[in-house]
Amino acid sequence: MPYASIADLRHNVGQTVAVRGWAMTTRSSGKIAFLVLRDGTGYLQAVFPKNEVVDGAWDRFATVTHEANVLVTGRVREDARAPGGYELTASDVTVVAPSVDYPITPKEHGTAFLFEHRHLWLRSRRQVAIAKVRNEVEHAIADFFYDRGFVRVDTPILTGSIGEEAGELFATEYFDLGSAYLAQTGQLYVEAAAAALGKVYCFGPTFRAEKSKTRRHLTEFWMCEPEVAFADSEDNMRLQEDFVSNLVARVLDRRKEELTELERDTAPLERVTAPFARISYTDAIAALQAQGSDIQWGTDLGADDETALAKAYDKPLFVMNYPKQVKAFYMKENPDDPRTVLNNDCLAPEGYGEIIGGSQREDDYDRLLARINAQGLDPATYKWYLDLRKYGGFVHSGFGLGLERTVAWICGIPHIREAIAFPRQIHRLYP
Repeated sequence: MPYASIADLRHNVGQTVAVRGWAMTTRSSGKIAFLVLRDGTGYLQAVFPKNEVVDGAWDRFATVTHEANVLVTGRVREDARAPGGYELTASDVTVVAPSVDYPITPKEHGTAFLFEHRHLWLRSRRQVAIAKVRNEVEHAIADFFYDRGFVRVDTPILTGSIGEEAGELFATEYFDLGSAYLAQTGQLYVEAAAAALGKVYCFGPTFRAEKSKTRRHLTEFWMCEPEVAFADSEDNMRLQEDFVSNLVARVLDRRKEELTELERDTAPLERVTAPFARISYTDAIAALQAQGSDIQWGTDLGADDETALAKAYDKPLFVMNYPKQVKAFYMKENPDDPRTVLNNDCLAPEGYGEIIGGSQREDDYDRLLARINAQGLDPATYKWYLDLRKYGGFVHSGFGLGLERTVAWICGIPHIREAIAFPRQIHRLYP
């Protein structure tokens, strides 16, 4: 008898197959019983008519408990009302591996309990839906850049060169060479690769040691960072809006079932098309002050500020040209206002805030060296990075998209900790 996955049952209508999976719910009326199981590819209801099952099957059904590993045999039939459109008229069931006193029950559990049992919570419908949306976004990222001639470059996780604030680093001793750091970004390295390959990106885990407990922060998260030779800040924003629009459209097209499971209102996502609105940092401050905020020019925008600004727009918003003192050393000075740099943040609507930070990079050797010194960094550590300006310097731009923030926004979930299988936060290292 063939084994069949739930996702492939459309090929087995009218046939008798064996399905392996985990029991989700059971119920019985005395003459007929129902078992809903999942196998990772989908969900299936198996119907057991008491007078049609093999000897012993009815008694074995009675021993099936929540999350037991089971093998169910039966005939596949099409049913539009059933999950996935197919149902199994079952004739036998075997408990392959029992599940006794499964910790997560239908009652309400607090998030602390659920994250303590994250390894089991991942099995729930909601978490499966989020994981599949994340997987779709990851594939869409790879396809977007591949189709546009970008080359993926894998950058170091251990590095001696920092890209952001030194206070946000995880440090470790690196043999006899002093301190190494878990990378906050792969950006500096893809800048070097852009001089070799033109259009590149990296995609992998990054680390921030800031002691933040907000719903938008993790200590370990994934970031996609493209870098493009001969692209200025305007080119950079055009790439970002095309990129974000593509990711959202891909999920809307291919993950309707998961968005429905998450009860996601897709109307706001359907409005995400290029171009996105643009506002300067200076105008953003004025807009916030007009709303009653006491924020002053020169202060970085916080989460509440981003939410307040984005409320006026029904799709993502670019805030451009922030003050130099609140941004990283590698951002190019704005020739029209030397107090600022040629950068942008892309703010998602619906209160999700920044999903992308990008900039044109400083391509002038002397200006970059001055910024490195001004921030108290060791120029010797950045000799290789300065060499990019010394040997055939070039205009270039890039950005970083935070995967978990993007997935959280697309899924409509309130906290990014559910957007990754095993989140790392300042208070969580288990499981």
